[in-house]
Amino acid sequence: MDQKIHWETVYETKSPEQVSWTQEIPKTSLDFIKSFRLPKSAKIIDIGGGDSRLVDFLLKEGFEDITVLDISAKALDRAKDRLGDKAENIHWVVSDITQYKPTTTFDIWHDRATFHFLTTTEQISKYLEIARNSVEGYMTIGTFSENGPDKCSGLQVKQYNEETLSTELQNGFRKIRCINEDHVTPFQTSQNFLFCSFERRRF
Repeated sequence: MDQKIHWETVYETKSPEQVSWTQEIPKTSLDFIKSFRLPKSAKIIDIGGGDSRLVDFLLKEGFEDITVLDISAKALDRAKDRLGDKAENIHWVVSDITQYKPTTTFDIWHDRATFHFLTTTEQISKYLEIARNSVEGYMTIGTFSENGPDKCSGLQVKQYNEETLSTELQNGFRKIRCINEDHVTPFQTSQNFLFCSFERRRF
């Protein structure tokens, strides 16, 4: 099934309480972003941000230059509706990440649960090429770990451990740290995630 049709359907038919990835407070993502100790003017992009509440918390923290990208326009519309007037302060991008053509660079690239949906070598290569060309500072990626699910929203995912994720990013990025975390879904099941942060390096 076409990826865009799949995700538009998900966001048209399911509420936040009916999808596994919903978080009331994206604490781990916020902790990683704060750990980079960048000024509030830092340019941040949330890859596959959908209607995640991360953008709400970044605004509360005082960050001034936030981009949210998602393949689903419906997901971004939900976030805009929730934010109200504050949505005008956000750059919204409807795009498949592997087809994204950034017009700027970013100090922080955040991705919780998008990268693991890329299951082919071609998809992963395109993603990493875009990241290398647009990340100036840091990246944080959250994927299902080897102890996590092998599917999400009916789609196959690629599981990672610290070594395999670091190996994928070693061309262009230096690993800073990784943690594993159990995410409790709205329906009280547990999903084990791997979160890693990286610094952009140039040779």
